[in-house]
Amino acid sequence: MNTDKTQLTCFQSAHHERAKLKRTRVQPPLPPPRWKILLAFAIIYLVWGSTFLAIRIGVREVPPLLLAAMRFLIAGLALFGWRIASGDPFPARRQWISAFLLATLIFLIDYGLLFWSEQRVPSGSAAVIMGTIPAFMAVSETLMLGTIRITFRLAAALLVGIAGVAILSLNSLRLGGATVDKTGAAALVIASICVAIATPLMRKLPLPESKALSSGTQMLAGGILLTMAAAAFGEFRDFHPSAVSSEAWIALLYLTIAGSIVAFTAYTWLIHHESPTKVGTYAYVNPVVAVILGHFAAGEELGLRTILGTVCVLGSVVGITTLRVKRR
Repeated sequence: MNTDKTQLTCFQSAHHERAKLKRTRVQPPLPPPRWKILLAFAIIYLVWGSTFLAIRIGVREVPPLLLAAMRFLIAGLALFGWRIASGDPFPARRQWISAFLLATLIFLIDYGLLFWSEQRVPSGSAAVIMGTIPAFMAVSETLMLGTIRITFRLAAALLVGIAGVAILSLNSLRLGGATVDKTGAAALVIASICVAIATPLMRKLPLPESKALSSGTQMLAGGILLTMAAAAFGEFRDFHPSAVSSEAWIALLYLTIAGSIVAFTAYTWLIHHESPTKVGTYAYVNPVVAVILGHFAAGEELGLRTILGTVCVLGSVVGITTLRVKRR
């Protein structure tokens, strides 16, 4: 009899616990308002597309490596300081080593070459050539991670992107209009390859768990490396802050706040609310924005050569981001 009472008590207790759990069950979070989604897309489309013109304006008066160093030092310190103040743990030694390795590829080489090249290459053309990054990422993922297999359609998309760069830079094609400086174009291709190498490395190297802290750490490391490079190339000797116009300072402010802090925050937030495929569409919207802005705001040439090169690169990006590659 006592056993029956004990079992009944246990049953009632379990029933009450289940009822309590049902009452206290956490409801799934509501999806964000549509206007927030649209605003975040507008930011990564327009702001990141417009940074190429801001770089072009800035490097007219500020040495390129020094301009990049100031951008990422300020943005990195702001983002890093915010996350540490918010309670994120300070990065470990091995995480700093990873951050400096990635910063060498992404900020020192990639952004360093981009800022340097925009002294020689129009901002719209620079954005188009940098639009080849997804093509090189496909090759990098194949060689370094072995997660995809190059198919005929994927190889064709890669060749179309390379053809777009050739159209922009080769005189022999007789398409009219000025060609892009070959040295600058080659530097931009190298920059794109470095980003493509760095991307799969991010999946292998130890980095802070917080994506915002990880980005801030890498930007801070990149700013330090770019400052050292600017000093090594004697850019501090050629820099006189009093001689820099307000237009160039505004460009730097825009690159730091809008291009690095605001746009990155919007991108990180968007990744958690939309599919990566949709968010990745910025890769073929940014060059179009840059070409249009460069033409109407800076008087950059928009002839047949620029249009054909842009179409080829964008066709390559669309083909790569929409193809279903064969997984190994």
